[in-house]
Amino acid sequence: MADDSKKSADSELDGIRNRINEIDEQIQALINERARFAQQVGVAKGKLAGAVDYYRPEREAEILRTIKARNEGPLRDEEMLRLFREIMSACLAQQEPLKIGFLGPEGTFTQTAVYKHFGHSVRVLPFHTIDEVFQEVECGAADFGVVPIENSTEGSVNNTLDMFLTSPLKISGEIELRIEQHLMGRMSGLDDIKRICAHEQSLAQCRGWLREYLPHVELIGMSSNAAGARRARDEDGTAAIAPDVAADVYDLKILVNSIEDRSDNSTRFLVIGRKLLAASGCDKTTILVSTGDTADGAGVLHQLLKPLADHGVVMTFIESRPSRRKNWDYVFFIDIEGHANEAPVADALAVLEKESSLFRVLGAYPKAVS
Repeated sequence: MADDSKKSADSELDGIRNRINEIDEQIQALINERARFAQQVGVAKGKLAGAVDYYRPEREAEILRTIKARNEGPLRDEEMLRLFREIMSACLAQQEPLKIGFLGPEGTFTQTAVYKHFGHSVRVLPFHTIDEVFQEVECGAADFGVVPIENSTEGSVNNTLDMFLTSPLKISGEIELRIEQHLMGRMSGLDDIKRICAHEQSLAQCRGWLREYLPHVELIGMSSNAAGARRARDEDGTAAIAPDVAADVYDLKILVNSIEDRSDNSTRFLVIGRKLLAASGCDKTTILVSTGDTADGAGVLHQLLKPLADHGVVMTFIESRPSRRKNWDYVFFIDIEGHANEAPVADALAVLEKESSLFRVLGAYPKAVS
């Protein structure tokens, strides 16, 4: 009786495995069929300058939102979106991989943001400064750039904001990334760790976990988490705290996942490009505006925000920066919901432009899909 029961269970398991094999075959065939249609898109568009001419961020965002809406599980939305991003990335790369500049070095959270938004079938170009990322996109050496703009605990990244004062580049997208700090190294266990190297912010964000589990280990601040990962690769007894991409770049083992003390720490990144985008159906617009001498100091902020309120436009972010035109003169960076070319945003911006001494639409782009 027991043997019959075991044979029945084995037979059922074999049937499940065979069905999985059949599904895998179908998935593979469909992915290749999708890739062939992607090739036809390239043929239909004719001979273009490069991969950037085939890439449509607004179209991709629309597809991902549809995938998320129809996902019924058991895979989580995040997992399903990641799978389809990689499929789309691989199909696009048949023409030519996109070149993505980012604030380096390799193994940073910004590189993780690049892969989250564009998939892994891109050519990543790490640069030393935010200025360099802007410059390389402007001259065409990179198709797009990815730079940090805001952290949920540390606030705005002023270097990125200031670059928009003089750069002609546009915002092509945004990426929201939850900051997960992983302990990694070449050793087999925690007992072999003598020191941990990481950026001061990462050490601070993991202070509670480190105090509880590794109270006697030396903590060494580094210029970046990537620098800490490089040292962990080259030095016995040294571990690092870094994003998971650093483990791949520097050939390290992740010893403990997600050791950050707070799970709600996130960073927002901007994708910068050379063109304004069409509407995707769920967008955000960023403007740069100043009233200059056109308004009394006490009423400047009210004058800027009134057209938005009058037209029912929702503001999600505002930050002031020195204008660099004269002392004590400021410009405002404002994020609003909706696309700059669609009502009611277009109507509000038309009024605001008339009342401003400086007005620029920095980008109208799809909201982050995650």
